[in-house]
Amino acid sequence: MIDFIYLASQSPRRSQLLDQLGVRHELLLPDADEDSEGLEVAIKNEAPAAYVKRVTGLKLDAALARLKRRRLPVAPILCSDTTVALGRKIFGKPDDAADAARMLAELGGTRHRVLTAVAVQHRHKRQEALSDSRVTFAALTPAQIKSYVASGEPLGKAGAYAVQGRAAGFISQISGSYSGIMGLPMFETAQLLRAVGFKL
Repeated sequence: MIDFIYLASQSPRRSQLLDQLGVRHELLLPDADEDSEGLEVAIKNEAPAAYVKRVTGLKLDAALARLKRRRLPVAPILCSDTTVALGRKIFGKPDDAADAARMLAELGGTRHRVLTAVAVQHRHKRQEALSDSRVTFAALTPAQIKSYVASGEPLGKAGAYAVQGRAAGFISQISGSYSGIMGLPMFETAQLLRAVGFKL
């Protein structure tokens, strides 16, 4: 019987969401010499949904190789990636504070998509899902953007904001999966885990 999974993600939010589901998990994080950020580079003209699914698959491949290399006990591995999209434009994690301010200025006053892909593999069985949500931002003033960026919260977040943080004050409407916007859609995740034999 499978009683735990590996989470191949450095996101504390994903770990918290798995805890909320009651899923016992261990982190399977990259080695120092792995180029995990390099996996997130978009291909020219790549559609946002195709991008986030491809990146998640690459992360899962890297995690499987890591598991084998470290000779760890076999258990399901879960990977996820989130991106924000305005039309076909992909908003990943900002490079720095100035990049975060640019993203927020572009997203202010818009209805944009938040796409989170999830992939789980156990032995030779791989299951994948995509959560596609809509988030509507109120118009943002330069002062609001400056203050939010100064909080440090936008760094390391797709689209330069955290739905569960201070950015909640900018959001007038959400359609879709709140946990998916956070970084791990719980309904889809539970379905995938059951599909590979994990009891929930």
